[in-house]
Amino acid sequence: MKRVYELDVYQLAEELSDMVWHNFDKWNKKVQNTIGYQIIRSSDSIAANIAEGYGRYTPSDRKKFYIYSRGSLEETKSRLRKLIRRKVLSDADASQYQKVIAPQESLREKTWSQIECVYQQHKIMITLISNFQFLISSRGVPLEKP
Repeated sequence: MKRVYELDVYQLAEELSDMVWHNFDKWNKKVQNTIGYQIIRSSDSIAANIAEGYGRYTPSDRKKFYIYSRGSLEETKSRLRKLIRRKVLSDADASQYQKVIAPQESLREKTWSQIECVYQQHKIMITLISNFQFLISSRGVPLEKP
């Protein structure tokens, strides 16, 4: 199994947050104090939630943090659109962000499909285990040592 920092989606999230971090210093104080700190937090949160979800034990816990990560990506994209619309980011900067975000969205959909598959397998396993435990207990076989 790969480590979280080896995942493509995680690496892209880190690249995006690093780009935001480095561009922040180029912005004037008004931009830094309004949208700047917010976009740093939201972009950092993408990779942080991927990592936290990856470290969780149950598929439902993982799924929850991957959903948070997806929300943070959407929040970051919203703030980037504002920066472009307000002419804070140049066309060249906007193009660089798009190069990082586009593959991330594709990977996100692929990752989401994998999460759903694992989640469904987990539900099937829980059902099988429950049925097996019921079958054993209905035959008078204790499930635990006395």
